[in-house]
Amino acid sequence: MSSRPDTAALDVRAPEVERRRGRFRARHYIDMHKALMIPVTLILIATYDAWNTSLVWIYLALHGTYTVCWLMKSRLFPDRTWERYVSARWGLSAFFALNLFVLVPWLIVSGNAGTPEPWFVGLCVALTAFGIFWHFTSDMQKATSLRLQPGVLITEGLWGIVRNPNYFGELLIYLGFVLLPVHWAPPLILLFVIAVEWLPNMRRKDRSLSRYAEFAAYKHRTKLLIPYVW
Repeated sequence: MSSRPDTAALDVRAPEVERRRGRFRARHYIDMHKALMIPVTLILIATYDAWNTSLVWIYLALHGTYTVCWLMKSRLFPDRTWERYVSARWGLSAFFALNLFVLVPWLIVSGNAGTPEPWFVGLCVALTAFGIFWHFTSDMQKATSLRLQPGVLITEGLWGIVRNPNYFGELLIYLGFVLLPVHWAPPLILLFVIAVEWLPNMRRKDRSLSRYAEFAAYKHRTKLLIPYVW
């Protein structure tokens, strides 16, 4: 971990300046989407009388667990990326884009999903489990590091393996979700979210961290999103 402090790298703005962008923080829109996934899935189950459909309960267990973990994280060690005030246009666009993932439980309960082999279901569960570890562990490491050593470039732990371990965790989590119904549409939604939201965020972060003299060496030895690959 670098020892050179740089408070400018924290990108902290005065609250009154931030509030000009909108009344709500980015996390409010994202948390609202997360909180709705459990009741919406239950409504779909009831609507299609899919109480005996095992696959949708596996999906709900996976996404429901992730939802509870996310909301706890948002409360206990929030990601500063999502603490900024945003315009209603940005917030609602993000909210509705994320809600495209409701397609996954709908495909299952409506009978439009494929029939995955047991090993494939196990693979989806494993992807989500590993993703939860990567995502929440790296966010906890980042929150702790920023609190104890503000302005210091994090280059150890999971952040020493890949520059965006939290996004890598989310990639694994959502792969577990979108592959479960064995349908072509959900993976396209994930690719859309990666292209329009994740990658621009990661590129902006790289540009921001480039103010550190040691960032060039850190970038050279780590990958952007997938450890040892890309």
